[in-house]
Amino acid sequence: MDARGRAILAAMCFRFFYALLWTALLPLACLRLLWRARGEAGYLRHWKERFGGGAALPAGRWWLVHAVSVGETRAAAPLVRAILAANEANRVLLTGTTPAGRETAAQLFGTDARVAYRWLPWDHPALVRRWLARIRPQAALVMETEWWPGLFAACAAQGVPLALVNARLSARSARGYARRVRGVVRTMLAVPCAVLAQGRADARRLRFLGARQVTVCGNLKFDVPEDAAQQMLGEQFRAAFGARPVLLLASSRDGEEADFLAALAHADLPPEVLIAIVPRHPQRFDEVARLLERAGLPYARRSRNEAVSQTTRVWLGDSLGELAACYRAADIALIGGSWRPFGGQNLIEACAAGVPVLLGPHTWNFRDAAQAAVTTQAAVQAADFAAALQEAAALLRHDERRIFMAEQARRFARTHQGTCARTLTALQQAGLDFTAPPQ
Repeated sequence: MDARGRAILAAMCFRFFYALLWTALLPLACLRLLWRARGEAGYLRHWKERFGGGAALPAGRWWLVHAVSVGETRAAAPLVRAILAANEANRVLLTGTTPAGRETAAQLFGTDARVAYRWLPWDHPALVRRWLARIRPQAALVMETEWWPGLFAACAAQGVPLALVNARLSARSARGYARRVRGVVRTMLAVPCAVLAQGRADARRLRFLGARQVTVCGNLKFDVPEDAAQQMLGEQFRAAFGARPVLLLASSRDGEEADFLAALAHADLPPEVLIAIVPRHPQRFDEVARLLERAGLPYARRSRNEAVSQTTRVWLGDSLGELAACYRAADIALIGGSWRPFGGQNLIEACAAGVPVLLGPHTWNFRDAAQAAVTTQAAVQAADFAAALQEAAALLRHDERRIFMAEQARRFARTHQGTCARTLTALQQAGLDFTAPPQ
């Protein structure tokens, strides 16, 4: 058997065992859904969609855009609006996997009848094939790193063009794929008609793993527009906080709040500083509240609209979809996910709001953006929370430097806009015609 024959046989074997694995795992996936619903009831809503069921889509020219959760949904928003603007016949089916992502989509597009939202079915090949045959999209646009073998194979089998949009791949992930499943990844990356990478390093790693038609377009998160409602809410937060400077820990991940509070106990911050903490995941809101109670810190919860008094030390942002408003009410932002090895959360939104940014050592999810922000002095990278709080104290005591960093942050965000236009151009060059009339 020649090399091509071996590759075909290997692909067939993988598909067989992948389907077998999913068949065995479906009961466990249901149990996991029930477990997650204990903290977030939204996981159980629309459960038929997890199996490819649910309400049928109205007739129309549907484009599938898969954005797993909150960050990807916000990043996809400019592209969704551009697709809708290209032709009145266009419709967009947004898919995801988390209640927070679904809530974000409702906030962004809830009144637009041309946008529908569904859970992406579990990746059992049979479920995905039936689902894809039901919706018959013009193309599937998959955001960032959502690589599902069942979805990719179904698109290839049914002739649905698939493109990876806003694609990123860290050095760590690339090494892991190359060591363990390079053949599987190479087969998957042969499917997309276009791979639109965030940066040159991402493009190089994607090509190394077998991606073709790779184009560097930038990061769509730079093109997320200002939200007037969020801006107004941010002003309300700022008024409620009064004249006190606000230090925000944004999108914090598991364990980071405890590390932050431990460092805060020894920090030399001005005494009037109000600490704001916005955890990344809503199921952890109560956990963080208990941390604050154990630390003996007077705090107010956003979800209860509790007033911020002069004795309030911490404001807990335990609400969904209000992070942009929190940035507009802050003087300095520490970006969560970067203080423990999670890879970092989105710093672009903070920069667009004109907030000086402090980053931890783990930023591989936003490597290019983080490096560029540090280079342009929109951000400072610190080794740990102790060093970050020392930097924050210095910024709060030196208005000129803080104002300079805020201006650099806004300039950094503006300079990197234009990704959506480049993305549309690259998709059209790959054969996806968003302007064509329906047939």
